[in-house]
Amino acid sequence: QVQLVESGGGLVQAGGSLRLSCVASGSIISINAMGWYRQAPGKQRELVAAITSGGSTNYADSVKGRFTISRDNAKYTVYLQMNSLKPEDTAVYYCNADGATYSSGGYAKFDSWGQGTQVTVSS
Repeated sequence: QVQLVESGGGLVQAGGSLRLSCVASGSIISINAMGWYRQAPGKQRELVAAITSGGSTNYADSVKGRFTISRDNAKYTVYLQMNSLKPEDTAVYYCNADGATYSSGGYAKFDSWGQGTQVTVSS
């Protein structure tokens, strides 16, 4: 079992900034991609940004130039720096990670989600 715990959400005015963090814990062998998704009320969950173990990044068009994803592999942590926030960025933000974990008999793949953190941007 690999657990992901997000932090850093909150209420901010439009134009402001927030930094989300997500820490993975458990019997982790390696983590491949880590990413941030968000889900606004009445909408489907969507990819915000993702980063591979090698540092390659991918962003949704709506956040390019405003959000930056980074990770600390030694700490199993991924960050999302969000600048120039807009009311349409309001959503629950979820962390996701996949990789390999120790299990009885060897190892197993995992694909885990955090519990989510609320980001609210007021106009």
